[in-house]
Amino acid sequence: MAIKPQIRKDEYFDELEVMTVEKREAYFESRLSETVANAYKNAPAAKRILDDAGVSPSQIKTIKDLELLPVTRKSDIIEMQRSNPPYGGFLSIPQNDVERVFISPGPIYEPMQHTGIKWFAKSLWAAGFRKGDVVINTFTYHMSPAGILCHEAISDCGATAVPVGTGHTEVTVQAMLDLRATGYVGTPSFLMAIIKQAEELGYNFKNDFYIKRAWFTGEMLASSVRQTLEKDYDIDTYQAYAVTEPGGAIAYECSCKDRLHLMDEYIVEIVNPSNGKQLTDGEVGEVVVTPVHNNTWGLLRFGTGDLSSIVDDVCPCGRTTKKLTGIQGRIGEAVKVRGMFVVSNQVESLFAQYREVAKWQITVARIGQRDEMTITAELCDDNCDKIKLADEIGNRFKSICLINPDKIEFVPADTLPKDSKTIVDNRKWD
Repeated sequence: MAIKPQIRKDEYFDELEVMTVEKREAYFESRLSETVANAYKNAPAAKRILDDAGVSPSQIKTIKDLELLPVTRKSDIIEMQRSNPPYGGFLSIPQNDVERVFISPGPIYEPMQHTGIKWFAKSLWAAGFRKGDVVINTFTYHMSPAGILCHEAISDCGATAVPVGTGHTEVTVQAMLDLRATGYVGTPSFLMAIIKQAEELGYNFKNDFYIKRAWFTGEMLASSVRQTLEKDYDIDTYQAYAVTEPGGAIAYECSCKDRLHLMDEYIVEIVNPSNGKQLTDGEVGEVVVTPVHNNTWGLLRFGTGDLSSIVDDVCPCGRTTKKLTGIQGRIGEAVKVRGMFVVSNQVESLFAQYREVAKWQITVARIGQRDEMTITAELCDDNCDKIKLADEIGNRFKSICLINPDKIEFVPADTLPKDSKTIVDNRKWD
């Protein structure tokens, strides 16, 4: 059973979390009108999207009005940035004013400014991070925004951030022990790997370490893993749903751990993936996000490809936002592996460079507490240098998708079914 700390109503991160229904509706409509008007005026891509749809900014007054606009997906941004580099026309401030740029697989270049919005801090605050905590941040600081944004969020909560990044498990174990770290930020599978490494080194993790709370995003938190961490190691666990392109955390758990509160920095729709029409509360559809506090990035109606639903219930924590029920799957040929999206058209462009490969397929499985990814490639010529080819594909794959494949297997031509999917997710989440 999940740990449920005593709820303190003086510990909300901001007043947005406890707005009345009427105030939240007025707030969203005001922010939406400003966001659309700014994007239309300053981001050429947003202007083109509205013009092509025959919609003027003044027509977008309510969340329902967003249905007038098409959904923009990752593949659209990739193509638009390729044809109109570097930002595809979505930048809505002068290019010389861009403070920093993150790079997501695709690649997608994401400009960001310090706007005063705490993209992850509200989520970490709800998880109980406070001044006095020493927090191990295991997200990468390389290209991806996760490491830096989570680092800043830890500081926004008054806690001390330790930027260990990804990998280096034994070093992380030592730092966690020496610094008496009380908090962890990262993926659940890496925390389990840290605990396993500590135990292999002869430590009793529960008795020798000081970790009391952990905050996860980037991969699903299986109920069995949560139970192990909370029951066996007394670690209070929290999870958040984050999407890179719109800016950060979209929804987060409070101490009740009954689904995820939606952030008020975004308008979140659940839509029919085939036509972009909004679904009613409780219906499962694609999560579509419009950031309403980011005037740097004129992105409207970003389709995440994730499937979920929204519920409107009364939470004992006192937060009044609607909730996301959790990610129930993906549409299309894309999958998140160890916190990074692998998109089918990225991999297609990679294999287009190798005449030796006739057909390919990626399979993702869950082995223990870790995602494992296998690339199966049909060879046109079985006499080629397979070791060299595997090294080249592996290195190129990592440079494009920012993640290493665990296995690369070569099979004869016509081994894979003709109608097989390019990405197969065999993971089971209990």
